[in-house]
Amino acid sequence: MAKKKKEVLVEEPVQVKDTSPKWEMKDRQYYLRKKGRPLTYVLQSKSTRKKPLLWWDEEKSVNREMRYSSNQKSVFVDEQDNNVMMDHVIFEDGVLYVPKQNQPLQKFLSLYHPKKDIVYSEKDDVAEAKEDLIDIETEMKALNTATSIEIDQAEAILRVEIGSTVDKMSSAEIKRDLYLFARSNPILFLDLVNDENVVLRNLAIKANEMGVITLSQDQRMFTWGATDRKLMEVPFDENPYSAFAAWLKTDEGVEVYKSIQKRLG
Repeated sequence: MAKKKKEVLVEEPVQVKDTSPKWEMKDRQYYLRKKGRPLTYVLQSKSTRKKPLLWWDEEKSVNREMRYSSNQKSVFVDEQDNNVMMDHVIFEDGVLYVPKQNQPLQKFLSLYHPKKDIVYSEKDDVAEAKEDLIDIETEMKALNTATSIEIDQAEAILRVEIGSTVDKMSSAEIKRDLYLFARSNPILFLDLVNDENVVLRNLAIKANEMGVITLSQDQRMFTWGATDRKLMEVPFDENPYSAFAAWLKTDEGVEVYKSIQKRLG
């Protein structure tokens, strides 16, 4: 009787999906990150004793020397021949355009150079579009929020931005400047809108300006303006009006808040 052959299970090799970013053949543009851009800027393109230009190769576990040459297919010295024609890498008016035909220079700037995202960056239209979209949406949200804000809160928000000047402004001027503030600094504007103490701080500042309450010269104590009776001590290293605004929400402070509102009319 013939013996049965044992079945041998052979596992299929697991295919690992390559998640590394794909290199795209395209024209590329680079720009200097510093605001005060010089007319011309020469980027280091070869190693020297004082300033070695190296790239760490993970696979080979070695630092590889680099130099850009216009007649070489690689920027790595160990892959270049002896007929090296050195060339400068120059930014004009803070910008350097590199066509897709010059792959060595593109890879030198985009993949290997240690000064990338420090001295210069590569222009990324998609990333810039996303950032612009966020800025536009934030501005729209701020302006939409501004339309529903009552005049007292508008005054409180503007007081943070322009101080006591707001006291001399008409309702129309306050509303106009509120829109301008929302458009010019939407993030700060939205932060102030969501800060529940803004209105209370505004109340405290107005009350102090009108003599209803008094803040001591050392900014450590609030008292009633008419009687000089103590209201509260300001905790050390805190903004006095922020501390007073927080105190107005306590059981003791609520009654003071009501009294201040009445005296301010």
